[in-house]
Amino acid sequence: MLTRIDHIGIACFDLDKTVDFYRATYGFEVCHSEINEEQGVREAMLKINETSDGGASYLQLLEPIREDSAVGKWLAKNGEGVHHIAFGTADVDGDAQAVRDKGVRVLYDEPRTGSMGSRITFLHPKDCHGVLTELVTAASPTATDH
Repeated sequence: MLTRIDHIGIACFDLDKTVDFYRATYGFEVCHSEINEEQGVREAMLKINETSDGGASYLQLLEPIREDSAVGKWLAKNGEGVHHIAFGTADVDGDAQAVRDKGVRVLYDEPRTGSMGSRITFLHPKDCHGVLTELVTAASPTATDH
């Protein structure tokens, strides 16, 4: 069962400049950053708030490190802006299967590793009214380096 908005992914051309904007404008600070070679992005997670299920809600800023990455291709076509929305779940495998059973295309056969050691999969935007949707199961608190 989906429990919260885990994060909103925002594609950007310059991660440092975008982080500076969110810090100066809203006071958000980076709580985690990493390079995800598999996804072809450099990213920063900005924590917005804690949630009642023990998780948190974030903005995920994404800068491509390769033009041929999904985010790189998306930026070339659309420019900067909201790239996807991610919903938190305790069981990404089960929830992915549940939406697959309802006819929604799940982009990965098996969940992959996402930010901060999470397990993720994506739902096809054409099946979600034009919104690229991610399902996220957070890593255990001991497995992350917040």
